[in-house]
Amino acid sequence: MTLQVGTVETLIVKRKMESGYVLSDGETEVLLHHNEATEILEEGKEVDVFLYQDKKGQTVGTMAIPEIQFNIYDWAKVVEKVSNLGVFVNIGIQKEILVSKDDLPLYEEVWPIPGDELFVCLDIDKKGRLLAVPVNEEMINQERDHAQISILNKKIEGRVYRATKTGSFIITEQGIRGFIHPSERTREPRVGEWVSGRTIAVHEDGTINISLLPLKHERLDEDAETILSFIRENGGEMPLSDKSDPELINDFFQLSKSAFKRALGRLMKEGKVEQVNGKTILKNMK
Repeated sequence: MTLQVGTVETLIVKRKMESGYVLSDGETEVLLHHNEATEILEEGKEVDVFLYQDKKGQTVGTMAIPEIQFNIYDWAKVVEKVSNLGVFVNIGIQKEILVSKDDLPLYEEVWPIPGDELFVCLDIDKKGRLLAVPVNEEMINQERDHAQISILNKKIEGRVYRATKTGSFIITEQGIRGFIHPSERTREPRVGEWVSGRTIAVHEDGTINISLLPLKHERLDEDAETILSFIRENGGEMPLSDKSDPELINDFFQLSKSAFKRALGRLMKEGKVEQVNGKTILKNMK
């Protein structure tokens, strides 16, 4: 029979070579390099090995058995991103395994980068090569935990496993499936990225909605600090006031006029700035 890459097989040590051990199932032989063996082996010994293809395309074995296998999912760290090809992940063996671009978002801007992690299992492509495939919704629904109402408005963290036009989907630390609508984030997170937010809805099916935006008062603090920093860095004044054109405000700060006015009003109330002739200046600059 043909030994299948991606499987764990019990083979017999047939002989020892300078480069390693020749293993056999009685019909087919594979090489176990010395650096893939976790102990010194004698001829005739049975050994469990995970089979994969080396860089030359030859089937070889390793005694480092990965947790990730066919239909067995686990988190794998991304080690390389290759444009128009996909990303390579570390599954616990010496060779890095490809996650094809066909299983990643259409836009490379939200592809994982090194350090991100993907929840994957193994598969074989049409040419018999080993691939890592991200988790699908069917598997998520089978394995996920159900959220309790007690986590509403609480801080929540997790990793993005899917990105669509409708929003981002994550698995939280607790194993709960969460959804982030585009209106609840300042940018689209990458697949595989770890994100922190808060629970804004708990549904009957045990899934949750998450916001990555700060609370309104926290947002106001951030906007006010941004405006104040700009004024300080520009000689103590800025050519904007609460009467300025909305498009001009957006060009400067990427804020709506209402958000700008709220933040500016707070700075004025705190006595840090004042408006003079269509400009906003630091109080001590007058």
